[in-house]
Amino acid sequence: SPYLPKDAGREFAHDGKLSAGKPRGAGIIFVLAFVASVLLFSPLSAELVIYLLLIVVCMMTGFLDDASKTPWGEYKKGFLDLCVAALVAITFLKYNSNVVELALFHVKFTLPPVVFAILTVILVWTSVNVTNCSDGVDGLSASLAVVSIGTFLLAYGEELGDYSTAAIVFIGALLAYLWMNAKPSTLLMGDAGSRAMGFFLAVLALKSSHPFSFLLAALVFIVDGSLGILKISFKRFLHISILKHTLTPLHDHVRKRMGWSDEQVVARWLILQAVASAWLLLLTR
Repeated sequence: SPYLPKDAGREFAHDGKLSAGKPRGAGIIFVLAFVASVLLFSPLSAELVIYLLLIVVCMMTGFLDDASKTPWGEYKKGFLDLCVAALVAITFLKYNSNVVELALFHVKFTLPPVVFAILTVILVWTSVNVTNCSDGVDGLSASLAVVSIGTFLLAYGEELGDYSTAAIVFIGALLAYLWMNAKPSTLLMGDAGSRAMGFFLAVLALKSSHPFSFLLAALVFIVDGSLGILKISFKRFLHISILKHTLTPLHDHVRKRMGWSDEQVVARWLILQAVASAWLLLLTR
């Protein structure tokens, strides 16, 4: 692309005329601002400090992948994500109980530690990757993250305790990013930002004691980002082709096949997430 610096690596976007040549550095800025603010102004615990370190790890893996000349590939990043998810599971079980509550039925039950750990790994890995895959339209993933984080605050503010402060700080960091990068953006968040958002959403789901509420609080992330993961996984591991006529992530399909503008994608995806979040809030009453 003529927009790219001569020796630009993948830290500069190159997949589309509107994003060509824009550096992917905003994720590092707002994640580090979030971590520093929480360390300075939020009540700290050993558990929270561990999560802050791990969110920086997620940020750095995304940044280093963007900055490399060639993509790291699913296996390398997938392995690192599994390691981070396993550390979250170990940390959470050390400082919390393995009691889970289902908002729909208002019942609590205790899971065996091994089962809880496996489900935690699945939650963290899924959240990081579907949020990462949903990034690709100016303002989309950050706006969805604000709604999803806000949903956990409204539904489970009491259960989150001191983590509510961290959630509010993260929302503030994302709003600052959106203020400076309203379309057309000048500095993309890249994988550094999207992966960190997914990690934080998973932590909120765990700390709320309602991890299954993630299915509604982040519904649009799940639907938009998971189809591509499923499509590739079925093809690679089972040699089965699914969704042959559907572009993934889903926001690409509605833009390129259905003619939606970027503004329509952002507005309609936010409306769908608002409906899902409202449903969750009704269930928690």
